[in-house]
Amino acid sequence: MDLSITQTNNHTPSPKMDRKIWGKLPFELLERILSLLPLKTFLSLRSTCKYFRSLIFSPLFISKHSSSSPISSFLLLSHPRSPDYLLYDTGLNSWRNFALPLNRVLSSSPLLSTSTSLLCFSAMPESSNYGFLIYNMLSRASRSIKFPEYGFAWEFTTLITSSNGYKLFCLTSGSGSAKSCAYVYDSTTRGWSSYEGVRGTLGYSYHQQGVFFNGCLYFVTREPFLVVSFDLGLGIWEVLEVDLPDELTFIRLSATIDNDNDNEKEKRKRLFMFGGIGRDGISRSMKIWELDEKVRKWDEIDSVPELMCRKFGSVCYHNYDHVYCFWHEGMICVCCYNWPEVLYYKVSRRTWHWLPKCPLLPNKWSCGFKWFSFVPQLHGYV
Repeated sequence: MDLSITQTNNHTPSPKMDRKIWGKLPFELLERILSLLPLKTFLSLRSTCKYFRSLIFSPLFISKHSSSSPISSFLLLSHPRSPDYLLYDTGLNSWRNFALPLNRVLSSSPLLSTSTSLLCFSAMPESSNYGFLIYNMLSRASRSIKFPEYGFAWEFTTLITSSNGYKLFCLTSGSGSAKSCAYVYDSTTRGWSSYEGVRGTLGYSYHQQGVFFNGCLYFVTREPFLVVSFDLGLGIWEVLEVDLPDELTFIRLSATIDNDNDNEKEKRKRLFMFGGIGRDGISRSMKIWELDEKVRKWDEIDSVPELMCRKFGSVCYHNYDHVYCFWHEGMICVCCYNWPEVLYYKVSRRTWHWLPKCPLLPNKWSCGFKWFSFVPQLHGYV
């Protein structure tokens, strides 16, 4: 009898906090209490009120969750025949069985570039105004950016994020006597700046974006191959005066991202080059080099195993215009526009791997495969 009474008393619900007391808490204390919630729990509560939603951008919340966020990172696979983006979880090393949650307008707009949690789409036309659309997956916030001029024909669209905002780079090739121009949109000023375009023509592959390294975007020109850089702050183009390896058939660039390593001592910005070695446009081998800035030299760090090299050469039919590269969480991902798999290199382990084909992908699809890196973070301001 006494035991039953004891059990009943132990299960007596605790009294609820008086709403008046909760409403009188200082904002600093309320912010600290909410920051202790698990990230997924808080994200489900952000629609409660505008104040809760704004807390996701507070310095305290960002500092607590941005470096140790339990949210996975993904590789996104898009295809023109699919309304959804297929997700490969690189933390769990498996394909996810749910689609990227986008509204109808975004799902029908081409995805051009990604940077951490921000996605850049080619916005659907609203009346006569076209532009880009920047979308934050975590906050579900978006911003439309109008083109800087009428009849804007862009290429090499590249989104770059930082702790205080983002920049969007575009290059126009010009027509007739018109000169090419480089345009940079800065989220801090919410305006475009225009600069002189690159002298010469960049690589044939329009699937390759600019590679951000030490404040500049790096590109590769057509043969004879040159690596050129565009200073995002000064708007100046320069040629990288470093000799390239002999007998190159194609080259692509990739660079590390600052947030990949939590160990501050091991953080080091690195610029990589992936390319083929051969003759008559046929690659007999494929290698990775790293730029040594001190001695101004490309150091070879590894080669693609022979069987993998043969397979990759066969799937792209030695048409290297379809090949593009990008960095994702310690991996150099090498992709082909007409092949649904990814060849990737784990830099820390120096090992090569094939990403398994998505089981949800129909076999009849060919050409049009576009891969992106997606690393959700809380400081992706729109």
